[in-house]
Amino acid sequence: MYDPAQLRTFLAVSQTLSFTQAADRLGVRQSTVSQQVRKLEAAVGRQLFARDTHGVELTEDGEAMLGFARSILEANERAASWFRGTRLRGRLRFGASEDFVVTRLPEILEGFRRDHPEVDLELTVELSGTLHERLEAGKLDLVLAKRSEDRPGGQLVWRDRLVWIGAERLRLDPDRPLPLIVFPPPGLTRARALDVLERHGRSWRIVCTSGSLNGLVAAARAGLGVMAHTHGLIPPGLAPVPERAGLPDLGPVDFVLLYGKRRQEGASHTAAERLAAAILAGPVPRSERFRAEDRYI
Repeated sequence: MYDPAQLRTFLAVSQTLSFTQAADRLGVRQSTVSQQVRKLEAAVGRQLFARDTHGVELTEDGEAMLGFARSILEANERAASWFRGTRLRGRLRFGASEDFVVTRLPEILEGFRRDHPEVDLELTVELSGTLHERLEAGKLDLVLAKRSEDRPGGQLVWRDRLVWIGAERLRLDPDRPLPLIVFPPPGLTRARALDVLERHGRSWRIVCTSGSLNGLVAAARAGLGVMAHTHGLIPPGLAPVPERAGLPDLGPVDFVLLYGKRRQEGASHTAAERLAAAILAGPVPRSERFRAEDRYI
């Protein structure tokens, strides 16, 4: 009843909340994305997206279609694998940033392991900057990380914004240096936070450094200071710093998929493609992010 191509287009739009970004991800024109969505809406007889000049949002029926679309595409993939008569094997070295690993990634990896039990999956959890370096060195086959400003490539998974977060009871003194909780170098979030503060002339001091997200979150919950973090992945017990604190805007952040240098036909390449497809089809964080189409450019 439902065309898999239309379902993939629907998922791309639902993840980016942008017809423009969905077209970029799929490698087609925006008009093609719009046409595919209209055809799917005609097939289900319901409106899946609310579209206006301010942006794109899923309707209640669109939210329901998310689960159905993923299930249908997963069933199609399992059927195709069965009748191809080949089971995916080989070694896949996958790297992911910790903030995504502790939230959305486990269910995706569980499904991948279930569908491809003979793939030797090696997971590396690191800072995005470190993952970029390991990828460049040929030590990883696939990476899911924040997009680096000096490495602008990658396949967009979703776009969010960085915000300042801290304990709700935290009070900041504007006349004293901003207490910062940060990852060590080469953390991309750390670099962005320090650069933004320097450009706005806001003094700061580092009160906690940890290579573990859990360590940073514990320090923030204790009220030691503030940290820069992805809005859609804010840990429980922490909240965005109110605008009245006067902290400078940190801007957008893109999570992207990147392939290793040895992207060639073979077991690791095929496994990387399958896992990438599962990530792109999987759930992404919901946040109050950039909803207007022109703000995705």
